[in-house]
Amino acid sequence: MYLELADKFGGTEFLGYSREETEAEIKTILADGKIVDDAKAGDKVELITNQTCFYGESGGQVGDIGAMSCDGGKAEITDTTKTAAGLFRHHATVTEGQISVGDGVAMVIDKDRRAMIKANHSATHLLHEALREVLGDHVAQKGSNVGPERLRFDFSHQKAVSAEELAAVEEIVNARILLNNEVSTRLMTPEEAIKEGALALFGEKYGDEVRVVSMGGPTDVEGRAAWSVELCGGTHVSRTGDIAILKIVQESAVAGGVRRIEAVTQKGARHWMTARDAQLNEVASLLKAAPEQVSDRVASLLEDRKKLDKEVSDLRRKLASGGGAKGQEAESIGNVSFIGKVLDDVPAKDLKPLADELKSAGGALVIALIARNEGKASIVICVSDEATQSFNAVDLVRIGSEALGGKGGGGRPDMAQAGGPDATKADEAIAAIKAALQS
Repeated sequence: MYLELADKFGGTEFLGYSREETEAEIKTILADGKIVDDAKAGDKVELITNQTCFYGESGGQVGDIGAMSCDGGKAEITDTTKTAAGLFRHHATVTEGQISVGDGVAMVIDKDRRAMIKANHSATHLLHEALREVLGDHVAQKGSNVGPERLRFDFSHQKAVSAEELAAVEEIVNARILLNNEVSTRLMTPEEAIKEGALALFGEKYGDEVRVVSMGGPTDVEGRAAWSVELCGGTHVSRTGDIAILKIVQESAVAGGVRRIEAVTQKGARHWMTARDAQLNEVASLLKAAPEQVSDRVASLLEDRKKLDKEVSDLRRKLASGGGAKGQEAESIGNVSFIGKVLDDVPAKDLKPLADELKSAGGALVIALIARNEGKASIVICVSDEATQSFNAVDLVRIGSEALGGKGGGGRPDMAQAGGPDATKADEAIAAIKAALQS
């Protein structure tokens, strides 16, 4: 259908590089995918005009929103998309009166939103070049999303970008922003653009004529008009200073060999830093420290926590062993002594140290310890050196694990560990191990 409409009316002429308001004529109204003559208040429709100042989503840049009005009615534009045939689809809700095919309309975009989008889009160009400068020429754009709140930039790189590298990238971008150089656009053939060092962007399709966007000030690269030169059909700031500042807020993996950077600029950066400063002040207040002392205070608390965890772990082991290995009663089974204990709320990591402590009693000894935590169980079997001739800890731990509803487990002949999903069977697991010792 859109191809037929494009054949009938031609593509929509985009005036948004230089205009934020324009007049146009409604050529088509679509409601639920069907062509209609008019739309009334409350109707959700697509409006296609002969020309527009609204950018249609493409090249990673989101579509514009805004308003459209005529003598008989008004509509809110909630999104703008573009078809392959060059038609701009204004997704709209009629808010007053009636809008009809053939009406002359006044169109105006959300100017503040566009300004933030332009800042973020231009920042992706500077970010791209800074990444190439810091990480190497292998960096190439693999996707992007440019909206008013933040920008997302995907690029080729085989490993995580370090904090030091991110700081260097951010510093380079902000230095170029502060130069406040003019952002220029030129129309030329793709071949001419590439010859001048322009970078083609991922996902873009280029015709016989392309827009070449240059920014960032001077460069030492021979044959390149500016520090950043790219083919791009999106909207951009007039000068790099309009970006104000770039702040990288996240770096992550997208796929094998593809990384992602998320960043904010202009108002978005200011809001992000204000929120982060408020968080820091809140943490400082909780720690009863000045903001600049937070890192030292947290490091001190973590060290204290580490010491307390060790003390608690030692106390747990002493309590679990009845005050010490010497005082622990062992049950004689055949030619070995057996200690079997079920412990509640003891971390699984404490079972092996506890078993070693109990083993210090000496002699031919087999120890089975089961810790119950949140409905699940962990089991450790320890076999003293004198008992390894007769019993293997790995064999015994698998018997205990099976009774707990698990399977497997591993370790050494003298020490093995496993788990099970049913902590209610702990006593049955101890009984199964005792039976294995008696057989």
